Amino acid sequence: MRVYGVTGWKNAGKTGLMERLVAEITARGFSVSTVKHAHHSFDVDHPGKDSHRHRVAGASEVILASRTRVAQMTELRGTEEPALADLLARLAPVDLVLIEGYKRDTHPKVEAWRAETGNPLIAPGDPHIRAVASDTPMDLDRPVFDLNDTRAVADFILGEVGLM
Repeated sequence: MRVYGVTGWKNAGKTGLMERLVAEITARGFSVSTVKHAHHSFDVDHPGKDSHRHRVAGASEVILASRTRVAQMTELRGTEEPALADLLARLAPVDLVLIEGYKRDTHPKVEAWRAETGNPLIAPGDPHIRAVASDTPMDLDRPVFDLNDTRAVADFILGEVGLM
């Protein structure tokens, strides 16, 4: 499976770039799935709904299905967070999986970076960051794209994974 990541510090523009990349790449006729890492507790379920009631009652996994979508929720209940490779193995085959976050994993990535955050670049110390998408021009040892030039970033990623 072809995978490529978008990483960076909080408020660097990762989610916006991911959203634009999915739209751009799917518009070119490729199928795309995404994996997003969250460093905090999150919930996609709502109290009072049947699926939430099943989870609260102790179900390890709940699958919610309809004619338009299927959602699977897994309660870890104190077990370790699954490795990225294990999550990728759960996905149906697609042309490309875009991964948001997972700074420390070894898949190829583009770093999203905004000057206003005041955070240092991750790229200089990480050979898995193959390019930077920035709101500020910079001179680096790898390609630098304008953070808002989605087409150029998509071209780079598709070239890197052999889809162009």
